[in-house]
Amino acid sequence: MNNAGANALSKVPEVTLIFWIIKIFATTLGETGGDAVSMSMHLGYLVGTGIFAAVFLLAVFAQVKANGFHPFLYWTTIIATTTVGTTLADFADRSLGIGYAGGSSLLFILLMASLAIWYRTLGSVSVNTVSAPKAEMFYWLTIMFSQTLGTALGDWTSDTAGLGYGGGAAVFGALLLLVVAAYFRTKISHTVLFWAAFILTRPLGAVVGDFLDKPLAAGGMALSRYMASAALLSFIVFCILAFEHKATEKAH
Repeated sequence: MNNAGANALSKVPEVTLIFWIIKIFATTLGETGGDAVSMSMHLGYLVGTGIFAAVFLLAVFAQVKANGFHPFLYWTTIIATTTVGTTLADFADRSLGIGYAGGSSLLFILLMASLAIWYRTLGSVSVNTVSAPKAEMFYWLTIMFSQTLGTALGDWTSDTAGLGYGGGAAVFGALLLLVVAAYFRTKISHTVLFWAAFILTRPLGAVVGDFLDKPLAAGGMALSRYMASAALLSFIVFCILAFEHKATEKAH
């Protein structure tokens, strides 16, 4: 199948600037939303993981069953992966005592294994090929691992490495800029660069989310997790509607 045909059948959005804007805000929402349930509601990381895992599985099921790309369903599933990634990483790192370095290493291995098995099974890990159920299952499993890894990396950078939230954001922001430069200036596979950027947006969102809702004494802004999550969700909805409006105008 040629690229045009693959794009026509793909059940994921076109990768444009607005895609990355929504992705970063979705990962930030995953941090504030996950913390709101596990910490502000005092449900704990394990219960929070169970709640978000159920939402994630339902969203993936609906996504796989859908006939084509549906923006709100897609981004709901993305947000579900970020929230379950937040609580799962916190549960492994803090409750199980694995630690940020150990958790990050384990999740990196799982992520690379998911990509390797996906490639070996279907011959490509390009998002343009995500149309059949098997490819979708690999896609969402890989994303879930990447989101969980991103949470652990963000916490490790800001806490264990002592860079703080601002320093962590600067590090991951700089790495993303390097990926962008590689996209335009080198011949590195765009599929490789896509997954590199996708992974890096998660720790960036994690440290920004922590900066918004963590106490002043810890270097945060001490904003309400509920209010921060609501504001982030409102912005995401606005971006999706604006993107859909632009796509409709383009089609006509």
